[in-house]
Amino acid sequence: MSLNEYLQISDEVKSALNGGKPVVALESTIISHGMPYPRNYETALLLESTVRECNAVPATIAVLNGKIKVGLDNEEIEILASSKNIYKASRRDLPVMVSKKLNAATTVAATMICANLASLKIFATGGIGGVHRNARETYDISADLTELSKTNIAVVSAGVKSILDIGLTLEYLETLGVPVIGFNTDEFPAFFTRESGYKVNYRMDSEKDIADMIRTKWELGLNGGLLIANPVPLEYSMDKDEIQSAINKALKKADELGIKGKEITPFLLSEIKDITSGKSLEANIKLVINNAKLAAGIAAYL
Repeated sequence: MSLNEYLQISDEVKSALNGGKPVVALESTIISHGMPYPRNYETALLLESTVRECNAVPATIAVLNGKIKVGLDNEEIEILASSKNIYKASRRDLPVMVSKKLNAATTVAATMICANLASLKIFATGGIGGVHRNARETYDISADLTELSKTNIAVVSAGVKSILDIGLTLEYLETLGVPVIGFNTDEFPAFFTRESGYKVNYRMDSEKDIADMIRTKWELGLNGGLLIANPVPLEYSMDKDEIQSAINKALKKADELGIKGKEITPFLLSEIKDITSGKSLEANIKLVINNAKLAAGIAAYL
């Protein structure tokens, strides 16, 4: 069976690729597992319109009825946003979701794989997964990191989710040889806040410079992705102490309830939203829109 039997690229995305128009991949986990309904649906549509306003084509990615879909229509986004039986698919899950003809939202790792199958080059998300805070005991390290080491997709994010161990995540990315580029920043952002206390590998202040570096990396035969760290806009950056307090409370509750694995991140984000009276959700929406804008700008030069 050929790849075409598994992969369905929308007419809009196909036309953009054929015409050399910039395309930005978007994940679907943020729709089905990252936000409550209907904000998730509204945010997904807003992300797509943001990319279009930046003269690029959005390609939201998911698995629906066993087909890897690159580019969704509004009805398909609604299914992801409102249905309760949507799986969360990373690299290990994709063959099961496809062969059993299931519905699944794609994580950062799975979105990278599917985007690469469709010959896309850049992907905008909120924050990538990383090394969890208790990883010394649990070995809980996101597959997003290893995917970045081997799949040729540039990922724009607001750093890594601040519920993680940021220092260990950056060390792991260094071991994997993944460049971490700060856009207009020397400091690695921490998702809800602009500061983490850690530095990026390199700072770049223009979309063209980043695109040139991406192209150079792959032309040199240095396979694998790279992480472009784009801080949450200043006006939406949360107080570092406030968000850290909320994270600690959420982590304590998750530990008491025995929540772990792929369920931990959605649980923590939901708890933090409640603890911060929704402020973290608003910051999440603003930062992912900001990332989509940057990805579209870079895509224009790629």
